[in-house]
Amino acid sequence: MTTAATVALEEGGAAPIFTLPGAGGESVSLADFRGRKLALYFYPKDDTSGCTKEAIEFNALQKEFAEAGTAILGMSPDSPKKHDKFREKYELSIPLAADEAKEALAAYGVWVEKSMYGRKYMGVERTTFLIGPDGKIAKIWRKVKVPGHAEAVLAAAKAL
Repeated sequence: MTTAATVALEEGGAAPIFTLPGAGGESVSLADFRGRKLALYFYPKDDTSGCTKEAIEFNALQKEFAEAGTAILGMSPDSPKKHDKFREKYELSIPLAADEAKEALAAYGVWVEKSMYGRKYMGVERTTFLIGPDGKIAKIWRKVKVPGHAEAVLAAAKAL
């Protein structure tokens, strides 16, 4: 079993760099967003109820995020192929990064030990980072509850 990351990123610190495969066969990198804000949200698994609701909420607010000078990127340990199916099924146009090796997930401190019904396992802790145009972390939302979360991130992006 992979051990949990001991990373404790803080607001004001540099966002860890990454380059990963994305949906649609493209690669996606933190450097792609340099000079603009990025709402980077980490989620456990494509096509599960909470993750689907979160993706749909972010997707629905794309225009408003763009008006606030902010890009959106979702990331999970699912494969690019699963991301493609997920995007197609729910008509999502937001980019999704595939971190099957879990290196970026660990670097951001979201690959953690979880527990359900007394069973311990490794998984993604639903977390969102608002990254400024300078590559520094402006705001962190940990243990995210989905309803209303995308709107809260948008409000913070507008204020940044």
